[in-house]
Amino acid sequence: MSGHGVAQVILYFAVLTAAGWPLGAFMARVYRGERTWLSPVLGPFERLLYRACAVDPADDMDWKRYALAALVFNLLGALAVYALQRLQGFLPLNPQDLGAVSPDSAFNTAVSFATNTNWQGYGGESTMSHLTQMLGLAVQNFLSAATGMAVLVAFVRGFARKQAAGIGNFWVDLTRSTLYVLLPLSFVLALALVSQGVVQNFAAAVEVPLAQPVEVVTPATEGQPEKRQTIATQQLPTGPAASQVAIKQLGTNGGGFFNVNSAHPYENPTPLSNFLEVLAILLIPAALCFTFGDLVGDRRQGWAIYAAMSAIFLALTFAAVAAEETANPRLSALGVEALPGNMEGKEVRFGPVNSAIWAAATTAASNGSVNSMHDSYTPLGGLVPMWLMQLGEVVFGGVGSGLYGMLVFAVIAVFIAGLMVGRTPEYLGKKIQAYEMKMASLVILIPPFVVLVGTALAVAIEPGTSSMSNPGAHGFSQVLYAFSSAGNNNGSAFAGLGANTPFYNSALGVAMWLSRYWLMVPVLAIAGSLAAKKLVPATSGTLPTHTPLFVGLLIGTVLLVGALTFVPALALGPVVEHLMLFAAK
Repeated sequence: MSGHGVAQVILYFAVLTAAGWPLGAFMARVYRGERTWLSPVLGPFERLLYRACAVDPADDMDWKRYALAALVFNLLGALAVYALQRLQGFLPLNPQDLGAVSPDSAFNTAVSFATNTNWQGYGGESTMSHLTQMLGLAVQNFLSAATGMAVLVAFVRGFARKQAAGIGNFWVDLTRSTLYVLLPLSFVLALALVSQGVVQNFAAAVEVPLAQPVEVVTPATEGQPEKRQTIATQQLPTGPAASQVAIKQLGTNGGGFFNVNSAHPYENPTPLSNFLEVLAILLIPAALCFTFGDLVGDRRQGWAIYAAMSAIFLALTFAAVAAEETANPRLSALGVEALPGNMEGKEVRFGPVNSAIWAAATTAASNGSVNSMHDSYTPLGGLVPMWLMQLGEVVFGGVGSGLYGMLVFAVIAVFIAGLMVGRTPEYLGKKIQAYEMKMASLVILIPPFVVLVGTALAVAIEPGTSSMSNPGAHGFSQVLYAFSSAGNNNGSAFAGLGANTPFYNSALGVAMWLSRYWLMVPVLAIAGSLAAKKLVPATSGTLPTHTPLFVGLLIGTVLLVGALTFVPALALGPVVEHLMLFAAK
């Protein structure tokens, strides 16, 4: 690995930490209902929203009411996105006169954006009208992210409160997440992106002349002569991209305005825009670690979680950069030595290092946006983002969902430690008992079940295999990656799998739905159970959960679960492909 690559990773992580710490403290004040510098501007609007929606901000919901509110709200959002897609041909702000999206694709996209997955089986500029992009997809980018943040705050209250019946008010947490965090940050980032050349308008595609016209030859067939056609113009799609790009990154949504996502020069035109976007991917998930420490009254707990996430992220990011800085041995054998590492599927303006950092960040978070094609990575370079998703999207993870997933692993870690010494495990002063462990087991078992069963089904039937562009180990990796992405609410793709089919739209849609809500409900159930318990005073036998020892135990728990669950499947895909790539001819 080059010194250039090491320096870029360190710089990125240093800026992330420096920006995340104060943001985390600000969010803690927001969720405690304290006055902030935004209160004079947004406070009246917040109170107006409560009155308009007949919400009593003092209403303290138990976990069942909280979960029901979150589920119903997200269901209505999914139905709205589905309806917009099916009716967009009759609606305004459709300068390309795009027709209705097919039912299976509309279902997949509606579930995808409601669950904060943002898997895209369609080409944005050729499928979705400006209205659908703004009113449907961009709005869900805000609301699905805010839902994850709200559930996290409710989960943290379970640890912070003692003998309480409620865990907060979903509508208040949702509103504050959107108003005070997501909207201001998105506004600032959108302005910065526009300054770098990201498009933001309501215009139709612009037709421009090509500098070098291209002649397309259609070979002769039986009964049809050869045809020659000269292509002298190209259509350049435009639209309200900057506003959607900002929230897609900050909300760990990842859905691109254009088909090639952040590899498109209208979404990500410069090295500065690239740095700002990849920084935004992990900014809120990282900051929430510090918010957690403030809310439970012990900042060391937040730093411990941040340290565990950071150690895994940095190790795998360095591995991805090293793999992509290594030239393809098959090309090297042909004498192609001038390329700076593996440049296949990458933008020249970003190169292997910035592409690999993005790949690690977008799959560590449940973001899924890409600035390069993961399908073209080296086998081990492609393994890193795949395994980051398979760890459960808990290494920073999605806004809110990543941290509550990591806290579930923390609960499991203290349970394991308790078994070792024969003591009832405790975390943050709350005893971890059978009910909490049953719910935690659901949280860590459901995503692997969805991923592995979905992959097995897809490679066993013709509708699944017919979309594979490669029948070998790489083709298996394509399918495994797709279900790893959907089953962990990530949304990125290997790009070599034709996923816009009735089978994949339906199967991946179900996977996204199960992995979002079948995890959210057990998490809230744990929160309700913990909130009702009294605090247990720390004794000499209590396991400190802010020390390097616990950080190591937590890292080991996450890696062990990921290794035992997915290494056999990875061995059939990227590991075999790596061995084939370097095998002697």
